[in-house]
Amino acid sequence: MNIESWKQAWETNNIGFHKGTPHPQLVKYFTKLNLIPDSRVFLPLCGKTLDIAWLLSQGYQVMGVEVSQLAIDQLFQELGIEPSISENGKFICYSGKNIRIYNGDVFDLSREVLGEVNAIYDRAALVALPRDLRIKYTKHLIQISESAPQLVITFEYDQSMKTGPPFSLDAAEINSHYNETYDLKLLESYPLPGGLRGTKVANENIWLLKK
Repeated sequence: MNIESWKQAWETNNIGFHKGTPHPQLVKYFTKLNLIPDSRVFLPLCGKTLDIAWLLSQGYQVMGVEVSQLAIDQLFQELGIEPSISENGKFICYSGKNIRIYNGDVFDLSREVLGEVNAIYDRAALVALPRDLRIKYTKHLIQISESAPQLVITFEYDQSMKTGPPFSLDAAEINSHYNETYDLKLLESYPLPGGLRGTKVANENIWLLKK
């Protein structure tokens, strides 16, 4: 999905990927990252996910990047936070207590702008990108986060049944992106009731990536 189509999805409210509750596997497995309170958690392509509210409630600092200003406006409105707005390089930065969201392209985000990252939570970013961009994206995240540990949620299904996004990523592809940097562990794999739209059978996989 390119930037303009992503923005259009928000403008037309075509956001079936947005869920009305924190992801249950985030709640179940986030402690596997062994973070201390006040750690800095980065969410790429974050939208207005309620996972952010949950992470804030657990005492973490949240950083995100999102191309849709509308999504960011709705996020802060739903959090009940009036953001401070500033420019930082190619980004407009929206910030409040323990939260900073960069409005712009994730590939323009540098280590210098982002600052320290203690962990990455990737729920819907990797699976939103076609394969050529997934290769670029995974390398970029490793570089700007200095190989911070990750909790990654992916889907696996017959790609011939659906064009994506979300795209299907099997274990071989996950390993091809990450095994030179991380030890990978599949924490859980379970069938999605009814599959994904356009498929009858699909699994959701929860991966832990640690150095």
